[in-house]
Amino acid sequence: MPDLSLVMLGAGSSMRFGLPVKKQWLRVGCDPLWLVATKRLVAMHPFAKVIIVAPKAELAYMRHFGDFTFCEGGDTRQESLKAALLHVNTPHVMVSDIARACVPQEVIARLLGSAGCADVIVPACKVTDTAFFQDDPINREEVRLIQTPQLSHTQALKNALKTDVCFTDDSSAIKANGGTAWYVEGDERAHKLTFAGDLAKLSCLDAPSPFMFTGNGFDVHAFSDVGPMMLGGVEVSQTQGFKAHSDGDVALHALTDAILGAACAGDIGEFFPDTDPAYKGADSGVLLGKVVEFVKSVGFEMVHCDITIIAQTPKLGAFKDAMRRRIASLVGLSPSQINVKATTTEHLGFVGRNEGVAVQASATLKFYDWTRA
Repeated sequence: MPDLSLVMLGAGSSMRFGLPVKKQWLRVGCDPLWLVATKRLVAMHPFAKVIIVAPKAELAYMRHFGDFTFCEGGDTRQESLKAALLHVNTPHVMVSDIARACVPQEVIARLLGSAGCADVIVPACKVTDTAFFQDDPINREEVRLIQTPQLSHTQALKNALKTDVCFTDDSSAIKANGGTAWYVEGDERAHKLTFAGDLAKLSCLDAPSPFMFTGNGFDVHAFSDVGPMMLGGVEVSQTQGFKAHSDGDVALHALTDAILGAACAGDIGEFFPDTDPAYKGADSGVLLGKVVEFVKSVGFEMVHCDITIIAQTPKLGAFKDAMRRRIASLVGLSPSQINVKATTTEHLGFVGRNEGVAVQASATLKFYDWTRA
């Protein structure tokens, strides 16, 4: 079917998953789960277009991973699907959940082989256990467990979603709108990842790569006559400060860039632009915490941080231990995994002329090992 598009839904918050990494971003080798699931289906059929639906905050980062059409999702599966369908101009569309990462070739073949039999083609599994509805047993032969992907006539699906009623899958919406459904045999290997315990049922997933990733950050701020001066998350002067849009903590800015560098996720200016009034006078520790939360959510965990503060003044020897402990609390590490150094430029350059402070930082990350969760 050359007239077929693929929609991969992955805009959920993973609230039920129970691990620090969003399930879409669990690493399989070096690839995130959403990419593994997409590549698996693309290898089975030459789709005319592939649309990936994701939260707004992750779209820029996701674009580094593949040449797909990316779409901002909504608060519900239905809103996300409606947004994706705006990009679909083929007569048929296959919709899958990124959380179903191990869909077998046989299921896709059965879906494609039944195209045209109804408005939506649906993989379904039989129930083998005794089934109850509320307090009463029901005939399990009349019960089906519905899976994705599902293959729909695009216009039938678009028409079915023109309602405020929320549906949990495409076939429910199409049938409620008077459309027809055709069922093909599903497969237990296409199990949906909802809870952390479901990982044991997804045999197609390899462990994450053991690679380490190191990023560097560098920042400079000039002195201001208005205090206080925040450096490394610690107040080091009440009478002097930094010229900056935020609180000017040059050490935390450099470290934030180092963490983003290790994750290949851009720089601090992309996350917190100095043209945005929302960050006027912002606490740099809060901004660092948001970046740490982001890199954890997309599959990393922190390993180590090293900061070198280059300043002729103020003298920082008495503050380094407090900085180490504050930074450790901000990034979720032990103080033993944080190093803070201070040096001068021997009166050379703008630092030596007591005009400001420069900081160089490095951070090391690794993939979160979900196989040990």
